[in-house]
Amino acid sequence: MTWTVPATTRAGGSLTAPETELLPGYLAWHRATFLHKCAGLTGEQLALRPLPASSLSLLGLMRHLAKVERTWFRIRFAGQDVPPLHAVEGHKDADFDLLEPERAEQEYLALLEEQRLADLAVAGASLDATLAAYGEEQSLRTTYLHVITEYARHNGHADLLREHTDGATGG
Repeated sequence: MTWTVPATTRAGGSLTAPETELLPGYLAWHRATFLHKCAGLTGEQLALRPLPASSLSLLGLMRHLAKVERTWFRIRFAGQDVPPLHAVEGHKDADFDLLEPERAEQEYLALLEEQRLADLAVAGASLDATLAAYGEEQSLRTTYLHVITEYARHNGHADLLREHTDGATGG
């Protein structure tokens, strides 16, 4: 049997909650939205690059978003000593370019695990807590906003990729 990305549900959240609930809620919604856009596709479909002159694919985005979760929450904010994901010397875009469709299920599970570990890395931290990664001080609030915008931008890419892959639109 061929593996396909499982269906996911997107829970709605409060539009009036305090930031400590609102920012993680928006991030959770965007995470689920990306997975929703991939639902039902096989590894081969996820790896398709349907837009000419672009290396974008849903599988590449999946790998990239796992890297984003690890980099921004675990490495930059929490200072965890973990290696960056998809770091290949001399190949800046390895997360997008070095795809193995037969590993799609593992990449999907890796994204879910990075999301879980990212949430653990910031659990209980104040949004005003700061980090000084790469010589710049920034708050956890800014980190949430950065990752939310990263997902929002890539969810737009995912819309186009999915439509070109099998015609599915919306959501």
